[in-house]
Amino acid sequence: MRIATWNVNSIRSRIDRVEAFLERHDIDVLAVQETKAREDQLPLMGLQARGYDVAAAGYNQWNGVAIISRVGLEDVSVGFDAMPAWEEVAEARAIGATCGGVRIWSLYVPNGRKIDDPHYAYKLEWLKHLRDAAASWTDQQVALVGDWNIAPTDDDVFDIAQFATSTHVTAPERAAFQAFLDAGYADLARPHTPGADIYTYWDYYRQRFERNRGMRIDFLLGTPPLAARVTGAFVDREERAGQGASDHAPVVVDLQD
Repeated sequence: MRIATWNVNSIRSRIDRVEAFLERHDIDVLAVQETKAREDQLPLMGLQARGYDVAAAGYNQWNGVAIISRVGLEDVSVGFDAMPAWEEVAEARAIGATCGGVRIWSLYVPNGRKIDDPHYAYKLEWLKHLRDAAASWTDQQVALVGDWNIAPTDDDVFDIAQFATSTHVTAPERAAFQAFLDAGYADLARPHTPGADIYTYWDYYRQRFERNRGMRIDFLLGTPPLAARVTGAFVDREERAGQGASDHAPVVVDLQD
């Protein structure tokens, strides 16, 4: 089975790219973030014609997550237990479903904005509650995938000096990410994506992609039973190229049946 994650930065704007990506790489399950669409606004016709089912949670213009699967879509859950809300509003940042026997969670972790911003504290709280929920799933086939908005090591950014006072690389954020690894989850893609090919995000600003000044902030984390099935992985950098691209590239992982 081949699974992937991709922050598409508006599925309505990039549905042609999504459909082409699914076909080009023969994807079985795609977790999508930043769909920026309500469920009734999703462009489903082409996906359904290709044999995919879709589960989604979202609002117009902001956030939004979805799972696109051709190997089943069962037990759909919007949000995880005790998922924090932002100012009493439950944002569309997590959706889970069982696809081909694997429990997949499409996650869009809060950005944090600035270190002194209330969104930063919200981000850390959100991650803590996700980790608390996910810690009880480690004996199952579970994948936590999506845009984590964290670069867990200095090697995951093109120049750590430029991020010295920014979010995404602070010690509390990195500790929150490490807590998932300490709970037993494994980074499914890293062993198969060596060197500079690890970046998954390049800002639109000042030709960051063309200069390969990127970050690695999109991840597939898997439980030990799932990690044991991984046979390969790659970042599809070509999806970041060209006119109309998202600022993120998809990450693909192959699982042994």
